[in-house]
Amino acid sequence: MKFFQILSLCCVIFLSACNNEPQTRQAKFYAFGTEIDVSLFGVDAETADNTLEVLEQSFSNVNNTWHAWQPSTITTINNAIAEGQSIAISDDVAQLINLARSLAIDSHHLFNPAAGKLFELWGFHRDNWFESHPPPDQKQLDQWLSSAPNMEQINITNGILSSANLMVKLGFGGFAKGFAVDSAISALKKQGITNAIVNIGGDLRAIGSHGKRPWIIGIRHPRKEGMVASIALQDDESLFTSGDYERFFEFEGQRYPHIIDPRTAYPANQASSVTVLNNNASEADAAATALFVAGSEWPEIAGSMGINHVMLVRPDGQIELSPKMAERIRLIDNQTPAIIRPIEYERQ
Repeated sequence: MKFFQILSLCCVIFLSACNNEPQTRQAKFYAFGTEIDVSLFGVDAETADNTLEVLEQSFSNVNNTWHAWQPSTITTINNAIAEGQSIAISDDVAQLINLARSLAIDSHHLFNPAAGKLFELWGFHRDNWFESHPPPDQKQLDQWLSSAPNMEQINITNGILSSANLMVKLGFGGFAKGFAVDSAISALKKQGITNAIVNIGGDLRAIGSHGKRPWIIGIRHPRKEGMVASIALQDDESLFTSGDYERFFEFEGQRYPHIIDPRTAYPANQASSVTVLNNNASEADAAATALFVAGSEWPEIAGSMGINHVMLVRPDGQIELSPKMAERIRLIDNQTPAIIRPIEYERQ
């Protein structure tokens, strides 16, 4: 497996070489429709190669299990729900669905993995989602809104899954990357590796440090080239960003991003990007999506989800920070002072 210089899609990991320090080894492979970058510090080449082969297989397994529109475990479950049938599921599948349910409830269902049909209506389930096409017919969106699918309508009893709402369609794009990153970090720890980064399309989790220095992460500006901010990660932390620049299509001059507000059935439009710092990658991934949808109401949703470190960039370029994120982040070339917004009902 080749080692390479790392450059992520949404974040940049700043690395520097030093002759008297152990080497940082980097490699990449492909899953979830994007590059996965892995950086390992202080391990020999043989250990790195063996570990990365294990991780590549792990990501491939997760991707094949949870792919939302190609044959997979999740498509089998969705077919059963659509036909009004119950289906037996394994313990690990039940565990992931229950985690998604908990995160959805905490987010007031702004993170809604049961909204697969809505994303399907908008065309984001296709491999060619980026091609120009008209938005859904309003009658279709109204029908979806009237059925109001959400994760509380999923029932799992004694390993049997069912739902009385035939419009429920599971899709874990809102946190599958986070779950996969958490699984990868767990695998690294089992291998005895204590200093590493797993970065999937710019969203990442880092453990340990880069020698005597922390892992320094740059956060992409949502509207222009370069970085909007940087942050030094501490020991074991995840950094996830949701942005309207990641996936979108245009039709007749209108831009339609892929982050859909389940309250309106239309793309959320009160943020350009939301970055969340958290120990758990699954939680950070789901929260970044939910807070993007929440827009101006993000402090309340962050409090409900137990998220303390948030940066939101509004469409007009104004940056909003939670107090704890303001203590950690370094803004780059910011002409307008950030607005500090206390998180409501913040967990201690």
